[in-house]
Amino acid sequence: MAVVDDFTRECLALVADTSLSGLRVTRELDIVMAQRGRPRTIVSDNGTELTSMAILRWCQQTRVEWHCIAPGKPMQNGFVESFNGSFRDECLNETLFSSLPHARAEIPAWKEDYNRQRPHSSLDNITPAEFAMKMAMEKQAA
Repeated sequence: MAVVDDFTRECLALVADTSLSGLRVTRELDIVMAQRGRPRTIVSDNGTELTSMAILRWCQQTRVEWHCIAPGKPMQNGFVESFNGSFRDECLNETLFSSLPHARAEIPAWKEDYNRQRPHSSLDNITPAEFAMKMAMEKQAA
């Protein structure tokens, strides 16, 4: 499971596991919210874990709007699709994971590289982490 901020382009969470339930997704989202605050809206595909009663309850409790893209329309969530392609090509297809713990060690390293080492042309050629820090400082100054 990947959680990506469309505005800053940061990868906020990459969860490696054998399967993810809706309840597990809500726990991971609670961790992201504790670090970054409550988003207004989450956009996702229509995976069963993302359309579950656990997600519905979580949205009601947290007052976060949830928007599912139309089935078969991945470009409605285009940046995440692009991110998933990069993650697949650069990490998942390039690494032969010997175990789940191995994946859980390698995947966060890729995430950190993505967030802190790679400038994005859409962010004026700075990294997602730099852009997020810049936006937070501008928000405080306002």
